[in-house]
Amino acid sequence: MDTVLIERRFCGPPDSGNGGYTCGRLAAFLEGPVLARLQAPPPLNVEMAVRKAAAGVELVNGASVVAWARVSEVALQVPTAPTFEEAEAAARGYRGFQSHPFPTCFVCGPERAPGDGLRVFAGALGRDKAVAAPWIPDASLADGKGRVKPEFLWAALDCPGAFSFDHPGDAAAVLGEMAAQVTGSAQVGERCVVIGWELGREGRKHHTGTALFSESGERIGVARATWFEVTRASA
Repeated sequence: MDTVLIERRFCGPPDSGNGGYTCGRLAAFLEGPVLARLQAPPPLNVEMAVRKAAAGVELVNGASVVAWARVSEVALQVPTAPTFEEAEAAARGYRGFQSHPFPTCFVCGPERAPGDGLRVFAGALGRDKAVAAPWIPDASLADGKGRVKPEFLWAALDCPGAFSFDHPGDAAAVLGEMAAQVTGSAQVGERCVVIGWELGREGRKHHTGTALFSESGERIGVARATWFEVTRASA
């Protein structure tokens, strides 16, 4: 039976796996665009089984289903990509620098050092009601041929969505589900750009879009996600 283990490096909240990374690991067992849903916080340093399900695959910890995934189309109207310099300027206004519910998050945590976390700091772009961040993948993310592994592309497509909408200061946004389509690859050291934008909201439930672009401006991947506001104490 196939298994997945989420190493502590790849946390979102301190004691559970980053949602986008976890979804990307599960998506690797399917082909094409994939919808993944988190049913429970993914535990760290625990070997979990991946089993076939009627519509796709499930990630299982003992008797509990942690997440499931199935093939699903991703339809989004994507805003125009900013330049790398525009993304750098936007990142300087990243609100996570002032207050962050998960400052050690693998993707967007400001307390993670270069070469450890992805350090994707998405700030307001000033147009299209979008946020943007620069991202230069480091060598630890490579597949042996200098290309970034797909699960890290999923991770980069995750957190910018959570910073595309406002929520109360005592709330944290946690990922519920994510549908992504990765159509290209990124190279280690490449100057990439990630953007995020809100698609809609239903009370404390938010729908967002994200997109990842290569240094040449090619769209590498897109994702649609659903987020839930929770109190920081319960996150």
